[in-house]
Amino acid sequence: MSTLLTKPPSPAAFDVARIRADFPILNLTVAGKPLVYLDNAASSQMPQPVMDRLRRYQTSEHANIHRAVHYLSETATAAYEAARIKLQHFINAREAREVIFTSGTTESINLVAHGWGRQNIKAGDEIILTVLEHHSNIVPWQMLALEKGATIRVLPINDAGELLLDQYEALFNHHTRLLSVSHVSNALGSINPVRQMIAFAHARGVPVLVDGAQAAPHLALDVQDLDCDFYAFSGHKLCGPTGIGVLYGRAALLEAMQPFKGGGDMIHTVTFEKTTYAPIPNKFEAGTPPIAAAIGLGAAVDYVNGIGMQAIASHEHELLCYATEQLAAMPGVRLLGSAQHKAAVLSFAVQGIHPHDVGTLLNQEGVAVRTGHHCAQPLMARLGVTATSRASFAFYNTLADVDALVAGIRSVQKVFA
Repeated sequence: MSTLLTKPPSPAAFDVARIRADFPILNLTVAGKPLVYLDNAASSQMPQPVMDRLRRYQTSEHANIHRAVHYLSETATAAYEAARIKLQHFINAREAREVIFTSGTTESINLVAHGWGRQNIKAGDEIILTVLEHHSNIVPWQMLALEKGATIRVLPINDAGELLLDQYEALFNHHTRLLSVSHVSNALGSINPVRQMIAFAHARGVPVLVDGAQAAPHLALDVQDLDCDFYAFSGHKLCGPTGIGVLYGRAALLEAMQPFKGGGDMIHTVTFEKTTYAPIPNKFEAGTPPIAAAIGLGAAVDYVNGIGMQAIASHEHELLCYATEQLAAMPGVRLLGSAQHKAAVLSFAVQGIHPHDVGTLLNQEGVAVRTGHHCAQPLMARLGVTATSRASFAFYNTLADVDALVAGIRSVQKVFA
């Protein structure tokens, strides 16, 4: 799925008040004002069922996994591997062994850069990225290109924040070895046509990695339908714990890759002369993994599935449309990024006021937004700014949260008037 629904759910189908009751942190006050949390692109909040599952593991199931035959280890192992199966179904991978647990999107991309890139990228080769990429989908490829003598080529965008697909074909040649592209821009919310881009790349024998950090919380995912070779995302943006993420990879590619890290549990045999590796996914999960976090991510997937990804997408789209309309009508406020297909992210600039000051004063109104370059400095340069303020919505946000943001911006403008 690469677009959001346009029809909002009926109240009977989506009860945001009931959902908010599952998030105790939303009851906080900041500077004496009710918390309005609009920094979900950086990290979403955790619902009570996820926290309860983490507590149950810590209080009655905690042990190291695999190999041991005692009760706690077997219980923890079963829960950990059950979480893997939940993630398999969440992204519709063919097999559970194609799901690798990592510390997050950044490690997932680095794993591919090291495990696949070092084997397959050589001097003179080219890697295609886009202007929309997060630093975590730029820097690993720059490091690899520097090491191997390869070149980075970049697909530009238009002023709306949409990829210029008419220039996409021209980037490919017989030196092209990889396309690595974000599914959704973290800074602008642009939803990229990754399925179309993947089909074009595959027709030329080029594998594709998709950075899905901002897509997994908002869109129904199907890696088989996308036909991507690798897909990476993080748990903490998906109502799960920090320190856990997923790398999906085609089994054949993963089997041929070198491990990123060596240690325990990723081996088959070890002698001082030679080590043979365990089958996937264990080959890429060296040492004690983030067991509790993986189990928590499995619980988070259960939670969002219980609401329904289509209902989530529709509610967030309603918030995006309302917020866009409200901010666009505000004098002195400039919206950045007006792609036709967007996730619930709004980057904006307030005339004459630095984003850091905007964020600081909004915080005094209880409104939490992100300010800065959003780990997307090449994109900021393309937009002609050094930083923006960013409001990013989740399914537990409300129209009243948008109203609070608008009122907060007006207060900021009055202070600087």
